[in-house]
Parts: sequence; C-alpha cells; structure tokens
Amino acid sequence: MHGFRRLIEVGLSIWLLGFALLAPAQAQFRVEVAGVGLTQVPFSIAPFRGETGVPQKISAIVLADLERSGQFRNVALKVDALDESARPDLGAWRQAGSDALIAGSVTRIADGRYDVRFRLWDVVAGKDLGGQSFLVTAADLRLSAHRVADYVYEQLTGEKGVFSTRIAYVTKTDQRHSLWVADADGEAAQPALSSPEPIISPTWSPDGRQLAYVSFESRRPVVYIHEVSTGRRRLVASFRGSNSAPAWSPDGRFLAVTLSRDGGSQLYTLDLNNLAAEPVRLTRSNGIDTEPTYSADGRFIYFVSDRGGSPQIYRLPAKGGNPERVTFTGTYNISPALSADGRWLAYISRINGEFKLQVMELASGAVTSLTSTVSDENPSFAPNSRLLLYATKQNDREALMTTTLDGAIKARLSGQGGDIREPDWGPFVGGIGGGAASASSAEVQGSVQR
Repeated sequence: MHGFRRLIEVGLSIWLLGFALLAPAQAQFRVEVAGVGLTQVPFSIAPFRGETGVPQKISAIVLADLERSGQFRNVALKVDALDESARPDLGAWRQAGSDALIAGSVTRIADGRYDVRFRLWDVVAGKDLGGQSFLVTAADLRLSAHRVADYVYEQLTGEKGVFSTRIAYVTKTDQRHSLWVADADGEAAQPALSSPEPIISPTWSPDGRQLAYVSFESRRPVVYIHEVSTGRRRLVASFRGSNSAPAWSPDGRFLAVTLSRDGGSQLYTLDLNNLAAEPVRLTRSNGIDTEPTYSADGRFIYFVSDRGGSPQIYRLPAKGGNPERVTFTGTYNISPALSADGRWLAYISRINGEFKLQVMELASGAVTSLTSTVSDENPSFAPNSRLLLYATKQNDREALMTTTLDGAIKARLSGQGGDIREPDWGPFVGGIGGGAASASSAEVQGSVQR
C-alpha cells in the first residue's frame, strides 16, 4: 500500500489491530531475470571445483547476481570444474564470445568451515584480474558468493557491486505481519519482527545496523528504531495522533517523520541524540504532508503533499523553508525515492487507475515509465544507484522486483504466499579483511562480515 494512501487509511489500519496470530510467512525466493540490455559484458563462470555437495552452489549464485544487475550477459560453455589455480585456455572462451571468466573452488576444512577461492580472468587481454579467498561457515556461503559477485562487478565496471547488501520488506500472511531482512536477491530471509498488528514503512539507517519503522502494536501508529543484530529497539515517536513515515538523514542524526500532533499531518524532524527535545516542525500547510526522504547530500527533504489539490512531490530545505514542487506530469505522484548519486528520483504515478513506477532524471526533468505492471509501490534504489527495488503484482501474485533504470532488465524475487509490501534496500556495509576489490593478482583472505 502506498504511503500517502496509507496515511489516508490509518483509521482502517487501526481497525485491523484485532487480527489473530498465524504462522510466519515463508520467504524463500527464486530469481527470474527477464529482458535484454543494450550494452552488457559477456562473461562466463565455470563450475567451482568441489561445490557439488556443498550447501550452496557458489557459481550459480554469482551467475544470478551478475545477470540480475543488467550489466552482464552469460556465455555458457560446457566445461568441467575449474579452480582458481588453473591456467585456462582463454582462446576457447574468447572464440565463444566471452570477455571474462570466473573460476574457483570450495573446500571444507577440518574445523567444518569452507574455504572459498576464486580468480577472475580478462579473456580478451589474457590478463589475470586477481582473486580472493574467504573462510566461512556454512551459514555464510551465500554471502561469500555475493562477495565474489561484488568483486567481479567492480573489476569489470569500475563501480561497487551491491550483491552483499541487504533488503528489508514486510509480509502479511493471513493475520500475521512480519518484517524481514534478506540478502539483496531476496534469499536467506530472517524475521526481524513479527506481530499481529501492522508494521509499515521500514527504512534502513545509513550504517545498515538499524531499521526505523511504524508499528501499530500500541493501537495507534508509533515509530520504533530496531537494532537488527540484537533485536533491541527503542520508541522514538509516540506523540498524540499519528506518528508515521520515518526517514533517516544521511548522517544518521535526524529522523524526519510525519506527525499529526498539532492537527493535520505535517513534517517534523527528531534529533536522535536528544529525543527529549521538541520535534522541529518543517511544514505548515492545509494539506497532508508525508513520505519525507532526504537527498543524498542531506540538503533537501523531498515529500508528498496534496496542498495543491492532488498528491504531488515537493522538496524543501532540510532545516525548513519554502517548498518547491518537483513533479508536474499527472495528477497523482507519490512515494519519492532518491538515488545515492543524486541523479534520479523514483516515484509512483497513478495513471488511468494503474500505479506505475517512474524515474525522473533530476537535471533534465525527463521522466521514464519503467514497468508494464499496474500495482507498483514503494521504490527503493540500490546503494550504487544502478537498480530499483519495488513491490508489485505480477500474474496476480505479490512480488518483489528489481529493474534497471532504463526498465530493460527486470528480476522477480518471488515469495511464497502472503502480501509482500514496502521493500527498502539497505546501504553498503563493511568490507572483507580491508582488501577487497584489489586489481592486483594477489589474493585477499578474510572473514566474511556484514
């Protein structure tokens, strides 16, 4: 459900509080990639030596990650497993049209952990582009595969990969609401919170350690901040009326929220280092002002307001000031999301009764419609600004989707049952052993950490 519509329907949501407990939703996903990009790097990945019988097939996860990015196209060759120490005949791969080759191995060591190694080859130049090795538990095998994909992505594109980042989203299965934290491909989902009452608007802190969200467990909407690793949480907004739509400032010091404590729904900021202080009111309009989101440089807050007669996206200085309207096409534009590079604004437009994902290039104002689905909601950018995550319905099934910014490549992260709502893509998190993504041929070894 879109945030603006959600605010309108808070009364209905409160009515939902009486729901009974049911079993948690299952959240295993299958990545389905569709579409063809105009410029994609052709690459190949050989089966990793020793991965048969390992709980996670590393090469398959790396392949899915790279294809989902829209930047790569797989060139498959029937080949036996190759490990990182092999000297492959690059001529054969070159002849097949591949520009890069990934080879590696997985070995279980005496203490039960797994040694994951790989090497990346530039097939065209015949050059060794380096490799890494990770000692991981079985539980971290998927993360090690995402780290491999991150390394390959950065070496071949010059930009950071996002495969080892995480996403959060909410499901509702019958009468149970659950907040999930999952890998960026939707797999390995873990419940952060489960409740018979609605949970809405989850949003990652800039350091990726906390989630802010709205809970109805006290029979009205209040805002919590939840530490993901421990489950500890604190109540940060429980003022009279509605407390909703939290958004972190880029430095993590402030939380912009929508409060109705003084009457209509207006924007405020909370100082997270001094919650005893009065919230700072940012807007004073006769309409509904909600869904704040900070620009990456922290200078502006974009938000939705119907002050002009219909919901449109505006922005104002982060410390308050005169709002200026941003969207002018159509009569219903909500759910703003800004890219980390400051170039793009994604949002949802209602067009002929359909809810469509749009992306605007802020410098030019040019708008591109990205989807053919009709129930898109809650876009969120990948931290490298190259992909969008959103929820929608596809073939009458709830789905999490990613799309490239030209709409050419889409991937469905399909869940099993339940409504899937309100995805939010987390930030980049810590590296590996301080030396990932070296362009040298030296291997870097370290533990895998979030």
